[in-house]
Amino acid sequence: MEINSVAEFLSALKDKRGRVNPLLWYRGHADKSWVLLPGYQRLKKPPPESVLMNRFKQNANLLLGHQPKSNFDWLFIMQHYGVPTRLLDWTESPLVALYFAVNSHDKKNGAVWVLDPVKLNQSTKAKPDDYKFVPAFEDERVAGYDTLSVENSPELGIEPMAVMATRNNARIQAQLGVFTISHQAKKKLEDIGDGAHLSFFEIPAAKKKTISEELEILAFGKFQVFPELASVGEIIKGAL
Repeated sequence: MEINSVAEFLSALKDKRGRVNPLLWYRGHADKSWVLLPGYQRLKKPPPESVLMNRFKQNANLLLGHQPKSNFDWLFIMQHYGVPTRLLDWTESPLVALYFAVNSHDKKNGAVWVLDPVKLNQSTKAKPDDYKFVPAFEDERVAGYDTLSVENSPELGIEPMAVMATRNNARIQAQLGVFTISHQAKKKLEDIGDGAHLSFFEIPAAKKKTISEELEILAFGKFQVFPELASVGEIIKGAL
């Protein structure tokens, strides 16, 4: 379905939420051709994830205001600072996803992907009834996705899973962030099961600037998505 304005987007979402499970996650792509695959699995010859994690820990330890409690916590921080991980960012806010889809005013059509996380987990797990709710990273069902478990496991057929994470920084809280996490197998979310867990809205390139301006009128811009001092500076500079 094509979206040409914020009003059209909200109307389409109202219809979708009325027909399916109201628990939906969203992800905005500036280019609709981008696939739903985490950064680590887009690398051609990636080193073991534990190697990337140890490199990051080596220099990040003294800079953090708190000590991460688990490898998953380290993955969240690595993802936050641009290190490729097996995590793929989603949001519970459709407006956050729309912002990312239209923020780049280029000549490529954008997309807002819509994920039913419960359906995803039910389609990838052997016991669907155990996945009527989305588990947290602390849940024992997610233990097999830990960095060391993945590297030590001979099982390559484990598919991606939708998981709730603790929102332990301002950015992930502002963006209402949630995640899918992949295992060893490189498998796009689009290629799992019958695809019933996914749908998307297409944003014409010619409408990106208009929708971006509509979001600004609604006071939904860079600072709402990135509540950081750098955003304040860029907003002031852009207004000059």
